[in-house]
Amino acid sequence: MQTQIAPRFQDDPAVAEADAILRTCVHCGFCTATCPTYQLLGDELDGPRGRIYLIKEFFAGAPATEHTLTHLDRCLTCRACETTCPSGVRYARLAEIGREYIEAEVGRPAVERLKRRLLRAIVPHPERFRLLLQLGDACKPLLPEALARKVPALPKPLSVRSTVLKSAQQRRVIALAGCVQSVMSPATGAALEQLLGTLGIAAEVPASAGCCGALSLHLNAHAEARDYMRRNIDAWWPLIEAGAEAILVSASGCGSMVKEYGEALQGDPVYAEKAARVAALARDPSEWLLDHAEEVPFVAADRGTVAFHAPCSLQHAQRLQGGIETLLQRAGYRLTGVRDSHLCCGSAGTYSILQPVLSRQLRNQKLEALQAEQPDCIATANIGCQMHLQSGCATPVRHWLELCAEALQR
Repeated sequence: MQTQIAPRFQDDPAVAEADAILRTCVHCGFCTATCPTYQLLGDELDGPRGRIYLIKEFFAGAPATEHTLTHLDRCLTCRACETTCPSGVRYARLAEIGREYIEAEVGRPAVERLKRRLLRAIVPHPERFRLLLQLGDACKPLLPEALARKVPALPKPLSVRSTVLKSAQQRRVIALAGCVQSVMSPATGAALEQLLGTLGIAAEVPASAGCCGALSLHLNAHAEARDYMRRNIDAWWPLIEAGAEAILVSASGCGSMVKEYGEALQGDPVYAEKAARVAALARDPSEWLLDHAEEVPFVAADRGTVAFHAPCSLQHAQRLQGGIETLLQRAGYRLTGVRDSHLCCGSAGTYSILQPVLSRQLRNQKLEALQAEQPDCIATANIGCQMHLQSGCATPVRHWLELCAEALQR
């Protein structure tokens, strides 16, 4: 694609990066076939090709409007278009740059700005998030029924948590507890520890590590996102120097972010090298466990049918496909077919809050596909997808690690 950058952007390195990405696009349109919002709305500007055009025109000097920002906001950043693109266009990075510059130019209404600030102030902080849920639960009887249904229930505290006896010589990995996952699904972290324990591997979870930074990044708070990244690197670095073999991130959305730390901090003279090392060590638990699959002591049994929902952050961002399904089958579960498995469920981080109508439509479509063969359970790999899908169905939606841990020899 030919581009022309307006004089006011000529010396901006981020715009130069966007320009390089724009030039790789040949406008073939393959991406529109896998774009969830284009399929729902049928508007070229609500597909990747149209959004690329909007960003291109803006950096060429065309004025941006609130409608420009609306089309960019409707993007889930699911990255299905990147999986489909034959030219290797880095659409997610382009959209990130485009949103930042266009939002700065157009601005947002006060209510929208407040909503985003509250999300950034609460969700990445587990104690604040837990308090908000407790308040919501207490107020449920006073809320309209439609609103009360949207308040998720806090899980019961774990009665038993498996611990692994650690020794100085024991193999170690680092695990990220996560912000939302640590509050809404502590059983996921416990399941990972149980699975690692069968391999004689200890999981270290530094208390000073926290949010991966993805939420802030996706809400255009880039400096804040990089601060979260640096904090995690500082928390993990002593363990890395002590020989930790990997950083296992059981929420695939967080995992895709940690794997991009090197790129996000490549311009930081203090953290660039460390960030690259962290990104190289980051792995989804399925990658790690597949390397040791023969050693995991699963008890042979028929454990029923499972429909697996592969989060976009797993299949499109991390490009991991089939591994979790293999582990579930080894654990004794029978997998159902899921049509259009490449499509997003509509969770997409804060998308379900900021774009509730589109998000609900996508969720309902995904649930129809997942429940078509009446599975006993739906499994997924990301807490956001797990909560979002569970809000729309009675079928249990669980993290795949929990299902695998239940299949272990006791």
